[in-house]
Amino acid sequence: MLPGGEVGGVAEGEWYRLFTTMFLHQRGGSFGITHILFNMWALWAVGPALEQVLGRWRFLALYVLSGLGGSVLLYLVGSPADSAVGASGAIFGLFGAYFVIGRRLGGPVGPIVVLLVINLVITFSVPGISWQGHVGGLAVGAALAAAYAYAPDARRRLFHIGAPLAVLVLLAVLVMLRTAELSPSV
Repeated sequence: MLPGGEVGGVAEGEWYRLFTTMFLHQRGGSFGITHILFNMWALWAVGPALEQVLGRWRFLALYVLSGLGGSVLLYLVGSPADSAVGASGAIFGLFGAYFVIGRRLGGPVGPIVVLLVINLVITFSVPGISWQGHVGGLAVGAALAAAYAYAPDARRRLFHIGAPLAVLVLLAVLVMLRTAELSPSV
């Protein structure tokens, strides 16, 4: 909310904020550079293995839509004044995807479960962390990975193209519904 009770940001057409937040970071704060370093370490640790299994375009769709999913969940359940920056939603999406694909391929998923539990405990116990960004990214990443990993052989291409598009449409519809709720005149 803007001073005077007006609605601003995404509700006033600045939809790009849902996307660009993944590429920004807050200076200082409780974590500062440590937060960026942990996100980049996580991207380095799980990203290459996922990209190798999924391919460049599916990996990119997973990463971007997971980050967007985190932003959308914050927009849906937060107050209009809430905001968050960082790549954590996208990183949590990669964690969820790593778990789902690891299970599908019969690989060891214990380490990613431990990493997820530690990060979720931090998410919900440290003030100032956007749990919505983390949970939204995790949910979208896991769901999209399930569509990739469990697609029927006969329709694999359809699922691999259709699932990210369906997720994008769903997220867009949720944003439109929330915007209409916040700004009935829009």
